[in-house]
Amino acid sequence: MPKVLIVEDDEAMAVALRDGFGYEGYEVTVARDGAEGMKQATERAHDLIILDVMLPKVSGLDILKRVRGDGNAVPVIMLTARGQEIDKVLGLRLGADDYVTKPFSFMELMARVEALLRRAGGHNDQLESFTFGNVEVNFRRHEAHKGGEPIDLSPREFKILQYLVEHRNEVLPRDRLLNAVWGYESIPFTRTVDMHIAKLRKKIEDTPVDPRFIVTVHGVGYKFVG
Repeated sequence: MPKVLIVEDDEAMAVALRDGFGYEGYEVTVARDGAEGMKQATERAHDLIILDVMLPKVSGLDILKRVRGDGNAVPVIMLTARGQEIDKVLGLRLGADDYVTKPFSFMELMARVEALLRRAGGHNDQLESFTFGNVEVNFRRHEAHKGGEPIDLSPREFKILQYLVEHRNEVLPRDRLLNAVWGYESIPFTRTVDMHIAKLRKKIEDTPVDPRFIVTVHGVGYKFVG
């Protein structure tokens, strides 16, 4: 039975989500403010977190930042209100996997949840660790070393690298990477991929400006060679 943490201060929304996920067979924990949400998210293991952005005591973005800072790659879907575009952008940069704008249908949310959990589960089943050059990566434990020294990769960078490695020697368009790693069919800023790739290259490549492993395919996207 998958475990979901719902962090939502609106009583009606929290009850609806609790009942909906319970009906779908999930073990549900509900936190009604940010402080309790932070405690549940950092002290208990979950398969999924549904996280409202606007919360009393501690914001949803602060909770997400702490979760990702701890190296926890649990899938997180953010709930945002209309007009909170900046919060969506910040959430993505902090490592959110998806977001849903209120008001939304529970069926839409479940479709996103199921797709997200399939991707997360698929990655874990397909590849646990990989070595290339002098870099060793364990995707299951979220550990990476280069020349025997630890590399500080963010949860998002682990996901990008894992997807590239799983599809090595295959040209991956930017929109495909966005869909696979961020979970979107389309997104208004494909530069997001380029920025993350640039940061990743600085950490794993000997010469980031002339990469050996993550190669740019001009006009298309990227390819992992190895």
